[in-house]
Amino acid sequence: MRYISTILSLLFVAYLTSPLWEKTASEFVDVSFLDAIDAQVIKGYNFIKDQPFIEKTLNDFSNTVATIPAKLTLQPGETLYEPIKKVDKPTLATPTDGLFSVHNVQIGDAMSEVASELGKAKRITTNEYGTQWHTFHTDYQNFLMVSFDDSSRVNGLFTNNDLIASTYGIKLNSEKSSVQEALGDPIKHIVKGNVNYILNNDGEMDTFLIENVFVTVFYDIHESNTVTAIQIISESLENQKPALYGETSETLQQGFEFQLFDLTNAARVHHKVPPVRWESTIRATAYKHSLDMAEQNYFNHTNLKGQSPFDRMSSDGIDYSVAGENLAYGQSSSIFAHEGLMNSIGHRKNLLKSDFTLLGVGVAFNAENQPYYTENFYKP
Repeated sequence: MRYISTILSLLFVAYLTSPLWEKTASEFVDVSFLDAIDAQVIKGYNFIKDQPFIEKTLNDFSNTVATIPAKLTLQPGETLYEPIKKVDKPTLATPTDGLFSVHNVQIGDAMSEVASELGKAKRITTNEYGTQWHTFHTDYQNFLMVSFDDSSRVNGLFTNNDLIASTYGIKLNSEKSSVQEALGDPIKHIVKGNVNYILNNDGEMDTFLIENVFVTVFYDIHESNTVTAIQIISESLENQKPALYGETSETLQQGFEFQLFDLTNAARVHHKVPPVRWESTIRATAYKHSLDMAEQNYFNHTNLKGQSPFDRMSSDGIDYSVAGENLAYGQSSSIFAHEGLMNSIGHRKNLLKSDFTLLGVGVAFNAENQPYYTENFYKP
């Protein structure tokens, strides 16, 4: 019995140290403008005290690392969340003087009209266009973001909820083929100054220029290439941005971080998963890794000191039973980063993992204004 116990202990130690001798599995996906994303997840397993065996079978070795869980603070039957009360979808009217509307809001509407329709914004954050996203939702249901110009008129819209109405009949879950049939050929490039930027051509999104409005339609490749989100930007707003990437600033960094957090929760609630809560300590962990990658010009879960995400969490005093990390690089906004992450199965699993209860997002920029995004999820 003692001999078997020793062998099992050695095997377990070898498994735990596998990142030191086994190549870490990572996944790079061309999401937007030749950008990349990457994911890694760690699972916690329970161990029976004084017994030489593991309670649950360790599996999926290429994507997970086992660890002894920290002591949970919740008692049996307790939960971190109150159940979300389902709210009704608004009645959507077909736009009369515009091609698309989101929650009955169209490009050109006055801020007062938006307030009458949506109430007060839950959050206001800087975006890559130099304006602000006003974020509206009810417990992350009926989620949308609205931008306004200097005259307090709508010049940008985004939603990943069933709030889309169109004179073309396009809505959430419409088939990609019906979108392309209705809107024609998507544009292949966009000109900024003297530079011609080639747009994403991997089939996960299409951008159309229709009557001085840029309409980007995002597709969910895991749900039969149906419409999963839409971004509507006036041509004048797009022209305010002189390059592919916006001018970096501390407010843009914070904007990207909170936007990615809100987008994650909107997706979780849409898929009937409880939202995560913002956690500042792990946000600092995420930000330091994004900054290190941006300054040192690399893109990996393991930093140049050989530290894994879980080494970094532990060194920052974070106790977790389950934790995970998503990385993205180069996408021009958190919207494009999030939609790309949702189309990659490993990242999607992290984003929609019900075990996770806390999230911190850290964003940093390199010398070319390209953003690095790090999402650190965990459960105490």
